[in-house]
Amino acid sequence: MEIKQHFPLKKFNTFGISAFAKAYTVVASLQQLKEVLGYYYDTSIFLLGGGSNMLLINDIQKPVVHVLLKGIEIIKNDGSDTYLKVMAGENWHDFVLYCIKNNLAGIENLSLIPGNVGTSPIQNIGAYGVELKDVFYSCDVIDIKSLEEKTLSLGDCNFGYRDSIFKNEALGKYVITSVTFKLTNLNRPNNYQLKTDYGAIQSELERLDETLSIQTVSKAVINIRSSKLPDPKVIGNSGSFFKNPIIKRPLYDDLVRMHPEMPAYDVDHDHVKVPAGWLIDQSGFKGKRYGDAGIHEKQALVLVNYGNATGQEILEVARNIQKAVLDRYGIAIETEVNLINE
Repeated sequence: MEIKQHFPLKKFNTFGISAFAKAYTVVASLQQLKEVLGYYYDTSIFLLGGGSNMLLINDIQKPVVHVLLKGIEIIKNDGSDTYLKVMAGENWHDFVLYCIKNNLAGIENLSLIPGNVGTSPIQNIGAYGVELKDVFYSCDVIDIKSLEEKTLSLGDCNFGYRDSIFKNEALGKYVITSVTFKLTNLNRPNNYQLKTDYGAIQSELERLDETLSIQTVSKAVINIRSSKLPDPKVIGNSGSFFKNPIIKRPLYDDLVRMHPEMPAYDVDHDHVKVPAGWLIDQSGFKGKRYGDAGIHEKQALVLVNYGNATGQEILEVARNIQKAVLDRYGIAIETEVNLINE
């Protein structure tokens, strides 16, 4: 076990924030992970995955354990369903491409989402009408204190909109070591239906003018995301910074009378979802820059680091956006990105 002191984390967070870990350790096997957890038995640790859904506000004083477990294994085939066990350190988009190459359907709409597989259940990642829970079967975890290994089912994880047990009652309790997915094997007889009616997928598919398949749906999603979202390797960002707020229908009815152009999506009889990007854009923030912190010019939902912004500076921009949207529309927008101030 190698522990590095005052370790720079700039390359390990997609925002590109210059912050340091007081102590940093990489784990590449379950045995190494257990050794590190045992070593830090009496110490609170910080688990690092792909670094894609977080904003580092300050240096991390807790020991950082970087989970880089690798491997993809077919557990079983059951009719048209294929069960894949994927280790936590696998890159999410690389995993999506693996599935597409092997004609396994279910996550093509989740193409180009940054991060690693191990953190995907925490956020219940989602895009273009699909969420992780739709293909989730189970995940293996290790209890940080007892080192007990256990498997959590779909029901155990209590998934919600960008939410799960791991952000609530199990916060800080487990390390996710692998995720098992239930995907449709298109090489076998099946009734799989592609999801193409969300956002701009259909119009992009028409523009591509190619045979409809999981490959073309993935290509359409990649094209859409690439046209709207900055590449973290070029401009530091963490994708969507805010959740799309879900509001009660009477509030929406009042707002739409004053703002008839306000878009919304029905959630249920009593609630609608309003795009946070539209609220931020209408509040005048799209494309604005404050030093090296700013809002992306093509997607108001994305906050960016143009080079040397600190986490504090980006957080200040976020707080100003939240206040402006609340003042203008009476809607409180929550951060989707985890704010790290350890």
